[in-house]
Amino acid sequence: MADSAQAPAAVRHAEETMGTVFSFDVRGGEPGAVRAAVDEAVAGLHRVDEVFSTYREDSQISRLQRGQLTVGECDPEVAEVLELAAEAERLSDGWFSTSYGGRLDPTGIVKGWAVERAARQLAAVPGVSGVSLNGGGDVQLLGVPGAQRPWRVGISDPLRPGGLAAVISAAGVDELAVATSGTAERGAHIVDPRTGRSAVTDLVAVTVVGPRLTWADCWATAAFAMGSREGLAWLESLPGVEALLITAGDEVRCTGGLAARLG
Repeated sequence: MADSAQAPAAVRHAEETMGTVFSFDVRGGEPGAVRAAVDEAVAGLHRVDEVFSTYREDSQISRLQRGQLTVGECDPEVAEVLELAAEAERLSDGWFSTSYGGRLDPTGIVKGWAVERAARQLAAVPGVSGVSLNGGGDVQLLGVPGAQRPWRVGISDPLRPGGLAAVISAAGVDELAVATSGTAERGAHIVDPRTGRSAVTDLVAVTVVGPRLTWADCWATAAFAMGSREGLAWLESLPGVEALLITAGDEVRCTGGLAARLG
């Protein structure tokens, strides 16, 4: 009873935007202040959709693509995201790209960046002890949900609907992100930057675990396009990154340090 009495208050919310659902779970803090911060974070996510959506003709990204705006005329976040995307392209040797078919499309980095930014805004609210923000299956975790309790995230098994391939634990770290790229939810939507066509690999899913969702999301996409052998070797070379790769033949391949994050 003592543990439950001392458990931090939880504020939860689900919001649909960017074509997916964002699920908030914020622990600790004064509930009214936390709800106000969640409302602000939700408004920020809708603003990101307005600015970056490639499906909106009037979005800044669409207008930038058509030459109707310069980067300097866009919101400052546009330059920030494009700089991060350029860094992701450099670090992945071009396997992550924001140019598809000659068109600007930063979709592969925007959601992870937006989720991470919103989670950090919520974690800054006085008294907040933990934040879990899930954007369509990609999760940024900060702090803890309660005393002696880490955040845990289940990884869906792409070959067994309703089953779990693994459970990731944030025990021992203050921040952890989990991002998955694959074909189970959205079909063959990942593009091979070299061909401009859907990536044809032996993989059905790549889950990347690291401190920041901005990068974990990019690395999962890039590694999926590479295929299991090259993707695993590349992910092993990235500091602070662990990963789980599942092939169409039901093989599970992991980076060397992933076991420490299972639980």
